Amino acid sequence: MKPISALFPSLLTPQKVVITTHQKPDADAMGSSLSLAQYLSKKGHEVTVIAPTNWAGWVNWMPGAATVINYEKQKEKADVILDNSTILFCLDFNAFSRTKTMAAKLTQLTCTKVLIDHHQDPAIDSFHFGINDTAKSSTCEMIYDLIKEAGDLSLIDVPIAECIYAGLVADTGSFRFASAHAGVHTIVVDLKSRGLDHGKIHEGLYDNFLENRLRFIGYVLLHRMEILYEYNTALITISNSDLLKFQIKTGDIDGLVNYPHSIQGIKMVALVIDREEERKWSFRSKGSFDCNTFAQTFFEGGGHFNAAGGKSSDSLDKTVARFKEIIKTQSSLI
Repeated sequence: MKPISALFPSLLTPQKVVITTHQKPDADAMGSSLSLAQYLSKKGHEVTVIAPTNWAGWVNWMPGAATVINYEKQKEKADVILDNSTILFCLDFNAFSRTKTMAAKLTQLTCTKVLIDHHQDPAIDSFHFGINDTAKSSTCEMIYDLIKEAGDLSLIDVPIAECIYAGLVADTGSFRFASAHAGVHTIVVDLKSRGLDHGKIHEGLYDNFLENRLRFIGYVLLHRMEILYEYNTALITISNSDLLKFQIKTGDIDGLVNYPHSIQGIKMVALVIDREEERKWSFRSKGSFDCNTFAQTFFEGGGHFNAAGGKSSDSLDKTVARFKEIIKTQSSLI
């Protein structure tokens, strides 16, 4: 994989660009995709953003979100656009498997493939150009860096700034996590100087839900959270019936895994959701516990050092029992 700067000469002439991201795109995935799309459009390229699946309704406020194509719902249209593309940008994921049913199509494309991502263990052989930097707070930070490296910071207007800021906020836990290094705050200063209203973004991300989500969170914390003090661990188990009872939709569970970290002594949080076809795990940690290695080793997943995801084909009860047995062997690390 060549450095992304080597791609810049190709961007001097109009290209047919497709930008895609992982399934169920979150604020960083959607923010990075839309900010890059708007930037490249200003440079004279024909740009289409294609998401592998649906996304949370609370990102629909982002400038350009209404134009994003849902691959699962508009496959024929999306396939035509992909077949005619000259450059494919892959953002906020580093292996085609993260795009669900879109993976086979992306693999067979012959266009130039570009990676921009900050997760560990990238499948670099799948891409011609790109950058994978785990030290970056978010893919949105990397889009800002790309625009800066290209000498085009003057092209960042308020809509682009809003999309970039959304990813910075979301992936740093509102600047709480260690990933919010000094450079992140420097970017925010620049975006503010360009007219960014940061309060608007926080409202769009965090004050944009239905009543049922708040009642669901209260129910889960009361009835579905188990504290394993002897292992400095909290476990949240959500059944499929819980999802149906509260009419939970895509994005409604985002952030829930972080709630138990407010409890003194809790260093590791695990959340598992019964998604019918499989059980989806999320892991968060403080300090030196490596969630990425844990997810890779035991739950067919991966991600970041302090934040990762996984899955299991076992039943909900079995995968929870297995987690409890595994965490005993990890107690010295937590």
